[in-house]
Amino acid sequence: MSQPLEAFRNAFKIPELKRRIFFTLAMLAIYRLGAHVPAPGVNGAALADRIRSLGGGVLGFYDLFSGGAFSNATVFALGIMPYISSSIIMSLLTAVIPSLEKLAKEGQEGQKKITEYTRYGTILLCVIQSIGIAIYLQGMEAGSGPAIVPNPGVGFIAMCVLTFTTGTAFIMWLGEQISEFGIGNGMSLIIFISIVSRMPSAVFNLLRLVRYGQLDPIQALVLVFLLVAVVAGAIVLTTAQRRIPVQYPRQVKGRRVFGGQRNYLPLRVNQAGVIPIIFASSLMMLPGFMAKAITIPAVQDFFDRWFDYNGFAYNTSEALLIIFFAFFYTSITFNPVEMAENMKKYGGVIMGVRPGKATAEYLEGIMLRITFVGALFLTLVALMPQFVYQLLKVGDWRIVSFFGGTSLLILVGVALDTVKQIEQHLIMRHYDGFSKGRRLRGRRG
Repeated sequence: MSQPLEAFRNAFKIPELKRRIFFTLAMLAIYRLGAHVPAPGVNGAALADRIRSLGGGVLGFYDLFSGGAFSNATVFALGIMPYISSSIIMSLLTAVIPSLEKLAKEGQEGQKKITEYTRYGTILLCVIQSIGIAIYLQGMEAGSGPAIVPNPGVGFIAMCVLTFTTGTAFIMWLGEQISEFGIGNGMSLIIFISIVSRMPSAVFNLLRLVRYGQLDPIQALVLVFLLVAVVAGAIVLTTAQRRIPVQYPRQVKGRRVFGGQRNYLPLRVNQAGVIPIIFASSLMMLPGFMAKAITIPAVQDFFDRWFDYNGFAYNTSEALLIIFFAFFYTSITFNPVEMAENMKKYGGVIMGVRPGKATAEYLEGIMLRITFVGALFLTLVALMPQFVYQLLKVGDWRIVSFFGGTSLLILVGVALDTVKQIEQHLIMRHYDGFSKGRRLRGRRG
């Protein structure tokens, strides 16, 4: 039996790990069931047809992250994005407000308080977004079909606020339960399963377009090649490290000798994982929703002109945000001064670099360079669907969004992170992991 299959088989021999895996699957199943519960007052079929006729855009991208819940107007229409947006805001505030920064350094208790603030922010954003979506749905034209909102008014807006806010709060609770009692990061797995749930329809649409001659077979092969290339590149980027040689002095304790050998300090090329893309994507959704919700013609014209989903301004802004968040998140999670002090405390030195301040500056310089490379790759992957759309003229955005781009990078990153956690449980109980003779390298996000 091959090593990965043997590892999965061993995973179900450990009672605790088996329980965590089944708990995670059960929570994800509940999430997918909730994504099919219709919200009152909205004609889901009419809304789905309208979004499909618009060719995707920001609404289609939002629908991707909600697993189709938005286009079908279900109780989970907002998905997990309000929580992600609230996390972005709290991360920014923690970096600029001294009291929050102090709270973040207080360990587990401080982190609980920040998590509590993030939850409150999520509810507030849910209320604001629900009002905006309700107003947008009321003003949305259904064309020749049935009305999207049969009974508009204040009562409909209040029902949307109550329904959508409750749905996102429940998703947030599911994610926290998975993180605590399951396996993997709960919020990431919810995004993962949302994207996976849309993949069968994307594959079906690709085959249908090829079958009826609407898509050239060569174009389909290029899409498949991009799929393989992005997956391979994402794996390489996620596991890539810059290993810094560190020499520790020899120490004698009793009759035992410690140290005296060269170790390596691994610095991740992509320290932030997929978080920069998720953060940037969630922020770039705001102009699109404002353009749809605000009925002032001049404002709508401004957003439509400068923040069109396929436009230059939109993609440039998203690229800059990805690069910014890559450096911002790395600066939060990587502290060269603290790392240099710990090395100095235990006598570790980087050959040719003085301990202390010089070591911190050396590590910071290396991290800036490798983070820049990682940020450029993330930007390229995020914008790849737009390049494919423009060059190959693939008109179906559901196909383009899957065969290269953000969705594949998120899938690969979350899958590697979950497999890594399963492997840690296996190795702690003296089982072989998924890669015989070595462990999967860790990652952030």
